[in-house]
Amino acid sequence: EKNRFRLEFCSGGAAYKKFELQDRIVSDLDRHWIQMKFNEQEAKQKQPLWNHEYKRHGRCCYNLYDQNAYFLLAMRLKDKLDLVTTLRTHGITPGTKHTFDEIKSAIKTVTNQVDPDLKCVEHTKGVQELKEIGICFTPSADSFYPCRHSNTCDEKGTMILFR
Repeated sequence: EKNRFRLEFCSGGAAYKKFELQDRIVSDLDRHWIQMKFNEQEAKQKQPLWNHEYKRHGRCCYNLYDQNAYFLLAMRLKDKLDLVTTLRTHGITPGTKHTFDEIKSAIKTVTNQVDPDLKCVEHTKGVQELKEIGICFTPSADSFYPCRHSNTCDEKGTMILFR
């Protein structure tokens, strides 16, 4: 039963409801979960990334958390893990290249040795860049759960750029 906690694209629960601009959570999300592909005004008004993330993951936990609680929990978990500091501690700093295993090992120091999902992208031909680090949890977020590898990174020795 490997996919038991596959918290993606679940049905059920309410659809994403845009936060009111004056809600405190909007400024918190804007600081901690930046919608970088959109200008700030459009991002805050239309909330495309938050909508996408809630549709993709948040609705899977609707029986445990409402939308507000889901985003507050996600931000708390992100701050608690502080992956940028973890990477820096292991010598993985912007502009440097590392193997898949070096990056994965650094992340596993804060996930109780549970595998993350590293996602890469190739903006420049032949150069793999780290795009995203996925950390998976059980639905109640009380423990880590091994992520399915999305297999977008070369796991066999190619150096991956951390931008």
